[in-house]
Amino acid sequence: MGFFIEVVLGGLFAGVLYSLVALGFVLIFKASGVFNFAQGAMVLFAALALVRSLEVLPLPLAFMFAAGLMILLAVAIEFLVLRPLVHQAPIILFMSTIGIFYFLEGFGQTLFGSEVYRLEVGIPADVVFVLEETFPGGLLINTFDIWAAVIAGLLVAGLAVFFHSTRIGRALRAVADDHQAAQSVGISLRNIWVIVWAAAGLVALVAGAVWGSKLGVQSSIAFVAFKALPVLILGGFTSVPGAIVGGLIIGVGEKLAEVYLGSIIGGGIENWFAYVVALVFLLIRPQGLFGERIIERV
Repeated sequence: MGFFIEVVLGGLFAGVLYSLVALGFVLIFKASGVFNFAQGAMVLFAALALVRSLEVLPLPLAFMFAAGLMILLAVAIEFLVLRPLVHQAPIILFMSTIGIFYFLEGFGQTLFGSEVYRLEVGIPADVVFVLEETFPGGLLINTFDIWAAVIAGLLVAGLAVFFHSTRIGRALRAVADDHQAAQSVGISLRNIWVIVWAAAGLVALVAGAVWGSKLGVQSSIAFVAFKALPVLILGGFTSVPGAIVGGLIIGVGEKLAEVYLGSIIGGGIENWFAYVVALVFLLIRPQGLFGERIIERV
């Protein structure tokens, strides 16, 4: 029983890390209705900016520098890419994010270097044993995973309040529903896109700090975003809480499948399990667990 709980906990903590990346996708999609393929590159760019700035700045200033850089990046993306594409079809905007992905991935490594960098942001990474009196030998817990879960929880709470209890949050939802209708009531589409891309950039910074601390800052972080796709499909592209719930389901599911089915049908289940689950969801509930059902009248 103790081993099973350890596996489940490991899956939950892995799912939290997936959810951190998925939150950035949700932010962009809620405000523009566009899937931001570049979110993974934004995570890499933010992590590179943070780790290289830590070489010359203390941690608080390094975070401020990286955050400011992500906000400037959001302004540049809106001015150079999104503004010329206002009122274009969603597929056009989606294709533009693919271009942004490859540009940021290459530009970030050109600007900050392409080596593997060790990132230390003060998150404890000690291994502790808990519930030793309940389970023989206790349960093995990594304090880094606990802190990552706390960070993700705070982010979700903050974003939920932002979207549902602030004027800007309501404007973001209005823009997502209908660009032209939002503009007709005085909502500036350009300002909203700058705000939401800046928010997604700050989320990418947090995700980059956590993933960089866990894996090291390297180019492969950009492709962590692909693991967030099943999370989005399960939770729903428009739901902030859904990003967390979807991440937890994917994390636990893939760990249990790898441990208990790997010996039966072969290893490597963890690499493809999430995508099979996502495919099943697309067939039976394409809007996800918490997504809004789209009804079109003709």
